[in-house]
Order: sequence, then C-alpha cells, then structure tokens
Amino acid sequence: MGNMKQFMPCIVCLLVLLLSCQSKPAAIQSPADEPVSANTPSAVDEEAFDPGSISQEVFNSTKVDVQHFIEDMNRIIRNRNYPEWVSHLGDEYFAEKSSPEYLAQTSEQPRLKTQKIVLNSAQDYFVFVVVPSRANDRVDDIEFVSPTRVKAYTVTPNGQRLRLYDLETSGNSWKIIN
Repeated sequence: MGNMKQFMPCIVCLLVLLLSCQSKPAAIQSPADEPVSANTPSAVDEEAFDPGSISQEVFNSTKVDVQHFIEDMNRIIRNRNYPEWVSHLGDEYFAEKSSPEYLAQTSEQPRLKTQKIVLNSAQDYFVFVVVPSRANDRVDDIEFVSPTRVKAYTVTPNGQRLRLYDLETSGNSWKIIN
C-alpha cells in the first residue's frame, strides 16, 4: 500500500492527460480557440515561438493529421477536383497562384514552354502544374513554425529533405499557405 501512495500523483496526472485528450491537439489550436486564417497573424509571434515547446505527443498527432490531409489532397488532385483543391488553399496562397505575374513566370518553366502551355488562370495552374506534380506526395516529417503552422516535408531515397507545403490549421481543418 505504501508504494501505491507514491504512484498516486502520477496516476492522477496520467488520467487527467488521457481525459483531456482531443482528436485535435490543443497546442495547435489558436490560444483563444478562435479560428486563425491565413490572413490573420498568429497570436504567437513566429520569431518568438520555440518548436521545442511542442510535446512529442502533439508532434506525433499533428504529423498524423498532416499525413491524412496530404493523402486527401492527393485524392483531390488525382480526381482533378479543382473546386475542392481551391477550398483547401489559404486566401493569400490562392491570390498568389492566380496572379498574372505568377502565372506568366510559371509559364516560362522549361516543361511548360516545351509543351507550349501558357497559364492564364489558377485552374490552368492546377491542371498543368499541380496535377502532374502533386498527386502522390508523401509526408515524412513536419516542422512547427508556430502552434498553428507547420512545414510538411518528404525525404527522398538519398536522404534529401524537400518541403512539400506550408500549412496552417484553423479549427479542425488545414489550409495550404505561403
């Protein structure tokens, strides 16, 4: 019985942690539980944010969430579902990909030039750039930038770490951001 008293505080803490777990890690929700959009600065200054403050449990849970999000995006892209793809983009990201300057610059890529493809809209960008290059992405790692923002990476067979997306969570959904 004496040993049980020693472990009682640990058991109570463990129960509190288990009972307070949510499907969405609390550490990546906005501090006031208000949705954070891609246009709203995070309440936590990204420069002052310490990625080490993210627990291993939150990191693992977030990585799984991001992997599921990317798998869903792969499905959307493979199905060439432009409206659904757009619904997963942050406002600034969509505005950038829709801008005439970005479309003109992207149209100059060798692959597009060789095929004489000129991008005139975000939908052209989706069809001719996103669909051929993003339908089979795989997330191997994530990096927290703030409690609500992460960078998603894939690792090539030779060990090179390539950034796939910058993502931000708002409520229970992820958005692709700049």
